[in-house]
Amino acid sequence: MSDPRITAFFDEATFTITYLVVDPETSRAVIIDPVLDYDHRGGSLSTRSAQTVLDAAAGQGAKIDYILETHVHADHLSSAPFLKAQTGAQIVIGSGIDKVQRTFAPVFHADDLSLNGAEFDILAADGQVLRFGNQQIEVIHMPGHTPACVAYHIGANVFVGDTLFMPDYGTARCDFPGGDSAALYRSIHKIFALPSETKLWMCHDYKAPGRDHYAWESDVATQREQNVHIHDGVTEADFVAMRQARDKGLAPPVLLLPSVQVNMRAGYFPPVEADGKRYLKIPLSGTIPS
Repeated sequence: MSDPRITAFFDEATFTITYLVVDPETSRAVIIDPVLDYDHRGGSLSTRSAQTVLDAAAGQGAKIDYILETHVHADHLSSAPFLKAQTGAQIVIGSGIDKVQRTFAPVFHADDLSLNGAEFDILAADGQVLRFGNQQIEVIHMPGHTPACVAYHIGANVFVGDTLFMPDYGTARCDFPGGDSAALYRSIHKIFALPSETKLWMCHDYKAPGRDHYAWESDVATQREQNVHIHDGVTEADFVAMRQARDKGLAPPVLLLPSVQVNMRAGYFPPVEADGKRYLKIPLSGTIPS
């Protein structure tokens, strides 16, 4: 079996990396963590980034079988429905999605939600195997950042989602509802148990201080040796203390509220209202003038 061809697409507006992974022997492919272009200032939408991925797939003669979401993203909107409409691909997410839906449905009064993940085509369990062409996708449950996070192990590659960042930036926050820094520590050690040469592909990069370029490819050996938060020798207690202290000082992601209410619906927007338009809800907190 040949190694898959991997093409990365970096969206600087949200610091997100989308991946096109193609089996060179059959030209079957998957897309991982696709971005929908969203202007928060005016509420305008575009599928420009998603179309770029489709154009690249067409250039390779690739047919998309799956759209793989590593979790319910809090920093960008997913373009999975657009890609599904264009390709017929199935939308995949971790089977813990119901926990996320049950947490956030009341926040947004999302009465249309199934609360069982029915908006997605495949709810992938830990250890489940999917195939495209001659390639095998092993699903690895990676709770910690959210309870529904998964990584996708394809050949000698793992697409880690929001668990690890580049070694000089560290690890994902755990202060969202359902987050758990001890669980994240154990999840990351599932990855660290893989062969040292296993390539790790990040979902985000923010350019750590002192680095002047974006990067998203690492490997197990480098992460174990150099990750500033969780290198070899860091105990679970040390990691939990660091992560909890660090998370207290982090601001919410800019697109947290629009992203979660769209992405927990598999990228679909809330139902059309009486005026024929769709709206995103922004719950307010603090002291509100009467």
